[in-house]
Amino acid sequence: MSAERGGPAFCAERDGPASCAERDGPAHAGRLVPGGHRLEVRVYFEDTDFSGVVYHARYLHFLERGRTDYLRWHGIGHRELMDGRFGDPMAFAVRHMEIDFLRPARIDDILTVETRTALLGGARVVLEQTIACGDQCLVKARVKVAVIAPDGRPRRMPAAVAQRLGADADS
Repeated sequence: MSAERGGPAFCAERDGPASCAERDGPAHAGRLVPGGHRLEVRVYFEDTDFSGVVYHARYLHFLERGRTDYLRWHGIGHRELMDGRFGDPMAFAVRHMEIDFLRPARIDDILTVETRTALLGGARVVLEQTIACGDQCLVKARVKVAVIAPDGRPRRMPAAVAQRLGADADS
């Protein structure tokens, strides 16, 4: 293959010691809005069942993207948490999730995933999320996320992380 864009020579020019995230800087999808974060996602064929309706488990992917980009916009990346940039290495793990599926989404729909901090505790955060299509709410979710050490044991949330996430919380 030649040195065309995407060929081996092109990739070799870009390869280096830095990871893609480090080289390109922080990627921020969506945007912060009063009280939280908003992310738009398109429904692709891979997200649907044979009838063109979004398969129920795919909503978990959309919600995860919303939570991840919500954290990124607050300067909290998963890699930085595990690297210990906020103190001891840590991670977030979904502990409990309540989901109400209200209406279906369909292929080619543009969905809006909204995420906000509902409650902040010493070792957990509760996030409220919605997925809408236009002005119709399709999914409502309440997600309890635990703060854990790399070995899986619970740990307290570092003050810097709590401060960043608490700006959107009701309590």
